[in-house]
Amino acid sequence: MENFKTELDADGILLCTFDVPGKTMNTFTKSALADVEAIAARAKAEADIKGVVITSGKTTGFCAGADLEEMIGGAWETGGNLTGEALLKANFDAAFEMNRVYRLLETCGKPVAVAINGLALGGGLELSLACHYRVLSNGPKVQVGLPEVKIGLFPGGGGSQRLPRLIGAQAALMAMSEGKSFKPQEALGAGVVDEVTDDDKVVEAAKTWIKTKGDAVARWDKKDFKIPGGGPYHPTGAQVFMAGNALLRKQSYGNYPAVLNLMHSVYEGLQLPFDTAIKVETRFFCKTLATPQAKAMIRTFFFSMQALGKGSGRPAGIAKADFGKVAVLGAGMMGAGIAYVQALAGIETILIDRDQESADKGKAHCEDLLKKQVSRGKMTQEKAQGILALITATPDYAAIEGADLVVEAVFENTELKEKVTKDAEAQLYKGAKADTAMFGSNTSTIPISILATASQKADKFIGIHFFSPVDKMLLVEIIRGDKTSDETVAKAIDYALKIKKTPIVVNDSRGFFANRCFIPFTAEGMMMWAEGIAPAIVDNVGRMTGMPRGPLEMLDDVALDLMVKITAEMAKADPDYKPIPGEKEVAQMVADGRYGRKNGKGFYDYPADKGGQKVLWDGAKSMFPATLTEADPKTVEELKKRLLYVQAVTAARCFEEGVITDPREADVGSILGWGFAPWSGGIISLMDAIGIAEFVAELERMEKAYGERFKAPQLLRDMAAKGETFYSRFGKTETAKAA
Repeated sequence: MENFKTELDADGILLCTFDVPGKTMNTFTKSALADVEAIAARAKAEADIKGVVITSGKTTGFCAGADLEEMIGGAWETGGNLTGEALLKANFDAAFEMNRVYRLLETCGKPVAVAINGLALGGGLELSLACHYRVLSNGPKVQVGLPEVKIGLFPGGGGSQRLPRLIGAQAALMAMSEGKSFKPQEALGAGVVDEVTDDDKVVEAAKTWIKTKGDAVARWDKKDFKIPGGGPYHPTGAQVFMAGNALLRKQSYGNYPAVLNLMHSVYEGLQLPFDTAIKVETRFFCKTLATPQAKAMIRTFFFSMQALGKGSGRPAGIAKADFGKVAVLGAGMMGAGIAYVQALAGIETILIDRDQESADKGKAHCEDLLKKQVSRGKMTQEKAQGILALITATPDYAAIEGADLVVEAVFENTELKEKVTKDAEAQLYKGAKADTAMFGSNTSTIPISILATASQKADKFIGIHFFSPVDKMLLVEIIRGDKTSDETVAKAIDYALKIKKTPIVVNDSRGFFANRCFIPFTAEGMMMWAEGIAPAIVDNVGRMTGMPRGPLEMLDDVALDLMVKITAEMAKADPDYKPIPGEKEVAQMVADGRYGRKNGKGFYDYPADKGGQKVLWDGAKSMFPATLTEADPKTVEELKKRLLYVQAVTAARCFEEGVITDPREADVGSILGWGFAPWSGGIISLMDAIGIAEFVAELERMEKAYGERFKAPQLLRDMAAKGETFYSRFGKTETAKAA
């Protein structure tokens, strides 16, 4: 066998160690499944084998699931020019392979225990569920779960049938629909595993169970088996599915076919014998896999994220840079957040503000974040103290000398940024690091080429745009100015990867890519509000698109005063700038002290208690009296389209202008940067899924109805005429197979 090493001990227990050659983590390929089938056949055939224990030979974990690259790349597909029923059957057989093999193991006639010595996700946990006994390591990084919904799928290796039969339909549906991962004690308490022990004892514990209690029949194969909590026609179980439909609709707004098909699979499967139930699961899995949402999400969340996480946009031929010391200018929430993630990565950090008190406040924010990690058991007190010690809070720019990088994170004001750039570079570009150091601005909208005019070395000046809150948001937007060198771009990517962020590289433009596309979303919401659409409708429809918040909620989260500062900078830079409807009213709100969530009052009033419910501010309703207070389904769809399409057409303009050139970076950036509807796979995948010709036709209609902001750029018209998609025109070869 290629992927498993086997050893039969004196007690007749066959130890099977999963260790895929040449890989840092085990995944299930066709080859690995063939090995599991061979193990099942051997256990069944050889009388000397009294039981089987499966464990991992990797230090990184047990198994991360199916090898998506192989599966999506076509290796699991049946060849030939099949059509109709023959094609459907071939696709079903390919998708059923994992279920078929796991079932052979489960019914081999010998007790099978699994010693889960690390991470077990997706198909890795599904293999464990097909074993008769599960022992889990209690290591700090160990977790088990079925996260398939996060890439547009649902468990298709028996997970949607075994987990409900193990822990009940309600608990299983909640875990699978959220893609929840369980820590060891959580998994034990929920009933997902049978035993938790030390990492070096899991194999022995599994063998002990076989020798003392080994049972070769799964509980759901026994005649007296009853579904925990009851099945679909049990009075209690029926309530789960009735309430579950409403709950899933509330959570997903019908945007995720995988969630609906998961519910179908569990509901129908629990009414059937197990061997039939897993066939039902595969049928719904095939249906899900064929959806545009699944294809786009797999491409973005697996292939593209993986590529960008390895620095795929990095200029070639440049040595990797390390960052031992980095200074951050500005100790507000953004600057402090940057200091925190740097210290987590082991970087000596100088946190500078105008006076000691302000700098200390920034460091105190870092300390608060570390205390939360300690209180949640994610970090020891000693480690937290060591991380905090890496941060020096000071108003003294002299502390910058010797830094590899300065990250400027002061207020969004050109003059202020230019001043601190000059002050910082006076220290940065002297001493031993003078020739290798570089300067990064965290500006969110001001063109880098403008800010670089204040720099001594414009070739070493670059935009490094973080997103708030920095400790949670994974994206960093790297902005290349007119004179920024390839070496500086490469080093900025190295910095982003070191602090565990996902970098995308864009060219200079006001608002760059992320904010340039995000701002139209909030602007469209403001215009709807000004049109007389009730604020509650505006925000509810915004959430229905799949965005994390409605546009007015988003404005509160970002901060209304920041929006006013950004629009002031835009107006100053563009003599033809025209305020949009609602802009004047928001400026008045800021003048009246309504800054948004950060001070408890904006479009919403926020309670002092964390658990309290925010409520719409009455003033928002009176500024533009509502003429639309109820929206029928047709109106809702039109409002959703406005909110999504205004962002998408802006992204198309960014491609036309060369602001961004890689669809992968645009899709990943849109989801990680501002939460663009994850079900779509990203802002570019949305347009490709709609079809460029159809998208252009809709834009023409919307331009007539709502104005020039919906005008289709010439690029889209050219693509429509040629039948192109963004991924076919701009895509990289490594993602073409996932398209």
